[in-house]
Amino acid sequence: VQLQASGGGLVQAGGSLRLSCEASGHTFSNYAMAWFRQAPGKEREFVVRISRSGGATYYADSVKGRFTVSRDNAKNTVYLQMNSLNTEDTAVYYCAADSQTIVRRDQRAYEYWGQGTQVTVSS
Repeated sequence: VQLQASGGGLVQAGGSLRLSCEASGHTFSNYAMAWFRQAPGKEREFVVRISRSGGATYYADSVKGRFTVSRDNAKNTVYLQMNSLNTEDTAVYYCAADSQTIVRRDQRAYEYWGQGTQVTVSS
């Protein structure tokens, strides 16, 4: 699976951004998808996972209530709507694909990764 993330940018605190991740090469609906992020000087961390059908989602506590993940299997795309952004959300955001159905937040479980898109939130 090839993953192409887009939609990052510079936004003021309190603002919103929508990230997209388009997949190609394999049947998209066979994969659970996730977003991770890596801030400068920190390890990559789990943000959210969405099941193959989109019917189940799992959020990190730090983004719950502010971020919303969705997917459109007809368009081979997963989205991350980010609202009420704050400076702690500044990071490179990566999408990832997992062929297994067991819910996993460990990045080592994900087989395919996009290239990352930079999100910068200014105060």
